[in-house]
Amino acid sequence: MKKLFALMLLTVALPCFSQTTDKDVLLKHWKTSGDLTIAVANAMPSEGYSFRPVPAEMSFGELMVHIAAADRNACANASGLTAPALPAKVGDWTKDLVKADVDKETAVQFLQDTFAFCQKAITEMPASNMATVVGPANRHLMGSEWLWSYFTHTAHHRGQAEVYLRLKGITPPTYAF
Repeated sequence: MKKLFALMLLTVALPCFSQTTDKDVLLKHWKTSGDLTIAVANAMPSEGYSFRPVPAEMSFGELMVHIAAADRNACANASGLTAPALPAKVGDWTKDLVKADVDKETAVQFLQDTFAFCQKAITEMPASNMATVVGPANRHLMGSEWLWSYFTHTAHHRGQAEVYLRLKGITPPTYAF
């Protein structure tokens, strides 16, 4: 009976020994978000990358590049790592006052590279950055705030992109938890 009780106690206590950190949680959810965002980007045919529901909205391609560029900067600010260089076509897009269309190949590759960088940035980010103001001083964001706010920013614009897909008669990919 004592052995059975000890075994039951050990079974209940084991989860207490696991060390899931906030960084682990962020890493998991950024991976899932990145996978879904890339799936959404791939769901739009190449000719749909210039689609915009109304003239005031970004095109689908611009929307994908906007997500990647914002995440690239947020992950660099949170971690202190240097962000990879912008691809030439994306650099041109960021400088252009009148935005030009962004092709599917460029946008998808930029998203893939950005989410890979964010995985590295979160993994290598010093734990102290989570609760310390990092990045540009005028933003006053802790590392954890950079990551959570841009995770949310991605979800917001990915939802917008899913509406673009539906307007084109395309069913968006399903979120996988």
